[in-house]
Amino acid sequence: MYTLYGFKGCGSAVVEIALVLAGQSYRLVDAASWEPGSAVDELRQCNPLRQIPTLQLPDGSVLTESAAILLHLGLTQPSARLLPDNEMQRAQAIRGLVFIAANCYAAIGVIDYPERWCINADEAIKEQIRQGARERLYRYWEIFADTYTYAASPFLNGAEPGALDLLAAVVSKWSGARGYLGKARPDFLALLENIETHPKVAPIWQRHWPG
Repeated sequence: MYTLYGFKGCGSAVVEIALVLAGQSYRLVDAASWEPGSAVDELRQCNPLRQIPTLQLPDGSVLTESAAILLHLGLTQPSARLLPDNEMQRAQAIRGLVFIAANCYAAIGVIDYPERWCINADEAIKEQIRQGARERLYRYWEIFADTYTYAASPFLNGAEPGALDLLAAVVSKWSGARGYLGKARPDFLALLENIETHPKVAPIWQRHWPG
């Protein structure tokens, strides 16, 4: 059985949904560095950075990084169709997963923790860092939408949501991206909303983001 370290409303939601789509049993452990009483010490033993999601595989080995976990599940559970069957489409899905991880996720980290990037910064400087990172984040989502939405049929993965759909839907929930996309790329926002309301996705999504 897999063990997933995560928390409500966090990036672990994407892995939880992927495990369900793959038909895999898992043990869910609440662990968040900001949540007193959660299993942070247990998480630290698997991941010194204490980041979630962290996934312990049935053989006891550990995977971190959302994109890496999704790629692993997509490659080892092909019947789940988390990655496209077509070779070229699969290559573009991998590109998209890494794009979100390297750009969108990274910008959100700066927005949430500007003090990590500027030692002894006062609140005014932190806000400037947040504003710059937020503008970059929104530009990244524009580029992503322009690259992928035109080929969606009806999802980024094809007929059913896949790994790229799940990561885009979850990461776009943060730092005001959905509100921005509603004005800048409404078709892409509609696609994201279709992902979260898909019958296979919605039950877990509602647990993480009720209502």
